[in-house]
Amino acid sequence: MKRRKFLIATGKAGLMLAVSPGGRAELAEKPAHNSHVIKLFLCGDVMTGRGVDQILSFPSHPRIYEPYIQDARGYVELAERLNGPIPQQVGPAYIWGDALEEFEHRVPDARVINLETSITTSDEYWPGKGINYRMHPGNIGCLTEAKIDCCVLANNHVMDWGYESLTETLQTLAQVKIKTAGAGHNQTDAGAPAVLEIKGKGRVLVFGLGSVTSGIPRRWAGTKKRPGVNMLEDLSQSTVRDIAETVHSMKHAGDVVVMSIHWGSNWGYDIPSAQRSFAHQLIDEAGVDVVHGHSSHHPRPIEVYKGKPILYGCGDFLNDYEGIRGHETYRADLVMMYFPSMDPASGELVRFDLTPMQLRRFRVSRVSEEDAQWLCDTLNRESRQFGTRVECQADNRMTLKW
Repeated sequence: MKRRKFLIATGKAGLMLAVSPGGRAELAEKPAHNSHVIKLFLCGDVMTGRGVDQILSFPSHPRIYEPYIQDARGYVELAERLNGPIPQQVGPAYIWGDALEEFEHRVPDARVINLETSITTSDEYWPGKGINYRMHPGNIGCLTEAKIDCCVLANNHVMDWGYESLTETLQTLAQVKIKTAGAGHNQTDAGAPAVLEIKGKGRVLVFGLGSVTSGIPRRWAGTKKRPGVNMLEDLSQSTVRDIAETVHSMKHAGDVVVMSIHWGSNWGYDIPSAQRSFAHQLIDEAGVDVVHGHSSHHPRPIEVYKGKPILYGCGDFLNDYEGIRGHETYRADLVMMYFPSMDPASGELVRFDLTPMQLRRFRVSRVSEEDAQWLCDTLNRESRQFGTRVECQADNRMTLKW
């Protein structure tokens, strides 16, 4: 006989106390029926430059200054050797593939990405950088097609083509009314949040921070007179206090604050204790509601701390790495769409949905049941220490439990 559970509301936002007929009680997520809940779309690195740029309608000049490949079209050829022909001169919707249908299904209130490329016609590559990501401004439609609301720019590729490239990136995004965070015309601009107004629900404030641990050159730090990145110098208590002062000066009652951080290595599941402590302090002392971490090339563990989600590494979402060999055991072709639903009244997580996808031929596609299960098992193995797990649904979508 199936056991029924009786739900009793608790004082904790987004939670119910489930009591079975036998008297056993456990916490369960409360269904997100509240019309005031703010649902976010978050993902990791979106790199629309280099090889991806070459298949779009307005490709940049293919010359790049890298040790092994000097023509951006070489990355297209590598991907084609692995998975077959990639169409050329594609429209702006192509790269998003099945993600566009998923947006229609999930209906997020705000869409936030880490844009890991410059949008520029600049030919002044950063000397010695070794990697050159740029997308031609004529291809900006690939961001508007996905209705992106905010591009976080605090990363180690936004200035691959010099200071001029950052200025042009900011101007291009402003022209299509996409907000930015984490880089700016000066340090004040770089440190200011993107303010996203959610009609009838409130505001989402997105702050961007970039750490040298992700490969950002220190010279990219914005100053009073120079454009650049909002640098996260260290993970100290003093840094937390500085961040707290900034956040508290901007946050109003009912605001949801997202701290988007480009940090750490590209590979591996281990979360440094300093990162975890820093994320906790951002929540405890700085009023942050969502920690949105990126830089890793594959999804890393998820934690829910005092009702606030911490994504230690979202993994890449779009890139041209398809034919590059190495680290295959991490399955970097499997990418994730994150949909946390936040209660603006309490700032706490109400529900957290995830949708796995696969990157093939520079396009986001649905995953097989086998691949979805692999990703589910991997996340559960690595997130167990943080007290979270994901449950696979029949349609290969996932739900986070905590």
